[in-house]
Amino acid sequence: MKMTELNLAENEIAFPGLGIDSITVNSEAFSIFGLSIAWYGVIIAAGMILAVFFGLSQMKKYGIDPDRAIDVIIGGIIGGIVGARAYFVLMNWDVYSQDLKTIFQTRNGGLAIYGGIIGALLVGVIICKIRKVRILPLLDIASMGFLIGQGIGRWGNFFNHEAFGYNTDLPWGMTSGRIQQWIIDNSAYGSEDLVQMTPDRAVHPCFLYESLWCLLGFAVLFFVSKRRKYDGQLFVLYVFWYGLGRSFIEGLRTDSLMLGNIRVSQLVAILSASAALILLFVVGSKVKRMGGDYVFYKDTEESKKLLSEAEERLAAEKEKKKKKTSTASEDSTDEKTTE
Repeated sequence: MKMTELNLAENEIAFPGLGIDSITVNSEAFSIFGLSIAWYGVIIAAGMILAVFFGLSQMKKYGIDPDRAIDVIIGGIIGGIVGARAYFVLMNWDVYSQDLKTIFQTRNGGLAIYGGIIGALLVGVIICKIRKVRILPLLDIASMGFLIGQGIGRWGNFFNHEAFGYNTDLPWGMTSGRIQQWIIDNSAYGSEDLVQMTPDRAVHPCFLYESLWCLLGFAVLFFVSKRRKYDGQLFVLYVFWYGLGRSFIEGLRTDSLMLGNIRVSQLVAILSASAALILLFVVGSKVKRMGGDYVFYKDTEESKKLLSEAEERLAAEKEKKKKKTSTASEDSTDEKTTE
């Protein structure tokens, strides 16, 4: 179904194939003391928070002390944000080099998921070494957390009217005033597909495709987690799953990070998915040959000792808090008696 004219306001989104002619979608969520807070940041933060809560709920099942792991999580989040921005800026250095202040302006988007994963892993691994947290079982948990965060976080692109693809007549195709204007401004140059784009047709909602793929991936990994054969299996499966989906979805996008004529994210997706598939086969075969000799970290003496120490520490803290509350109550009673 076609839209016959450019009749959408800047913040109006439409799904013509579904008969939805106009939905107002603002990028700004609210403002505090004159500071505008974007939905993009709110949604990404919500995805991170849900991922963290899920991860913490799984720690003991994988033999990890949550108190030690929380430091890794905090460091990983910081590393992920810095890495995501750094990756995006480096891929667009010709633009950002003209005004270095814009490097720190992320409210309107500009975070690359591959940079985020690389940054989170680098910082996370370092802190794992410092805090004596076993890396592979933590990566298994993190992989499911990544998919939660990505599945939810992609909706930040919806509120920014970005991460869309080429024209489509599929029923779920979308458009907006901003998208139509982007097509008008950019279709005069670029690839043949981009030149042929027209603002009077809907486009692929690529953010939606990736969100659904990631949430489905979380369900798959959570199912496999109950049947995993070795520590690290879920993380390798995550790399394969995400890379497989991204390699197709990236081919539909009009705003890909480019290195010459190469879509950087699509190339990385294909290479990472291929490497993960090989690793799944090689490691899986090796573990299978071991029969029942493989020992999960959660079953090791080290894990049991650290968890036992964590339980003792928690019990001591509760007892200390209980005594403090009891002392405060007695002091209050003494004061009333004196009065």
